[in-house]
Amino acid sequence: MVWETWIFVLGVTLPNLLLLVLGVVLRRCGLLNDTFCEGASRLVFLLALPCLLFFSISSHPLPLASNLPLALYGGAGTLISWLLLELVAPLLVKNRRERGIFVQGGFRANTAIVGLAYASMAYGKEGIATGSLYMAVTVILFNLLSVISLTRSLSPGGAGVKGGFTVVRGVVKNPLIISLVVALLWSSTGWQIPHAIARTGDLISGLALPLAMLCAGASLDLSAAFSASLTALYSSLARVLIIPLLLTVGGWLCGFRGAELGVMFLFSCTPAAAASYAMTRAMGGNGVLAANIIGLTTVGSIITTSFGLYILRSYQLG
Repeated sequence: MVWETWIFVLGVTLPNLLLLVLGVVLRRCGLLNDTFCEGASRLVFLLALPCLLFFSISSHPLPLASNLPLALYGGAGTLISWLLLELVAPLLVKNRRERGIFVQGGFRANTAIVGLAYASMAYGKEGIATGSLYMAVTVILFNLLSVISLTRSLSPGGAGVKGGFTVVRGVVKNPLIISLVVALLWSSTGWQIPHAIARTGDLISGLALPLAMLCAGASLDLSAAFSASLTALYSSLARVLIIPLLLTVGGWLCGFRGAELGVMFLFSCTPAAAASYAMTRAMGGNGVLAANIIGLTTVGSIITTSFGLYILRSYQLG
């Protein structure tokens, strides 16, 4: 039983780790560079991931009512996590301009790429469909709350209304949100997708996760990660250990079991979102600190995901 559980756990986490390592190796060999990773990341975000969401939900539709409790819990958990980090930030981070970066790195998970990869490896299309609405709600909150935290710490007293409208517009135009809405509308009609189109969609969807993980590995700076400050360390511990523990225990107490609890855990212990670096730089913050948090959480997530998933499977909870 122990070995069977570990085989399942490694089947979820090891492929992602190997893809990350392969990305690092290909970068060092000169086969991947910044130009390729930038273009490939845009392709994943604008085409492959939306296709993955749409065709997963369309081929494995779940009633909205059955997904709603999980999505509402995810939204509430994200909001509470953000509030807790905002409260402790002044106690742990002396530099006021780094507090928003600490908060963003601690609560903003990479659910759209790594979370979907974990869910797909663990539960197949059912995992993607189960976590789709959860992901949509949390992605919206990640963007909105990150702007609030960064605006408060980087320019307190300044008007953040314009930046807020920009983020709201970005959320509405987000390809992942659009694909989710379209998929839910399509699945409600009961129409079948023609085989040729479904097959094409599956092929495009197959690009999403491996290409995204390769680019993540190629962009990873391990030397910067392991020379990180205490602020980065505190934020990383919150991201891959404290918040996943709180959300998973809370979900168990609320009655979530099986794939729902498993997907919730897998989504909650993903690394800090790559977009947090771009947002920090764009708003004039410490980009090195944001990059260090991403690096630390990328490495730490593999460890906490493996042991956490082992515990869930051992006790038949997820």
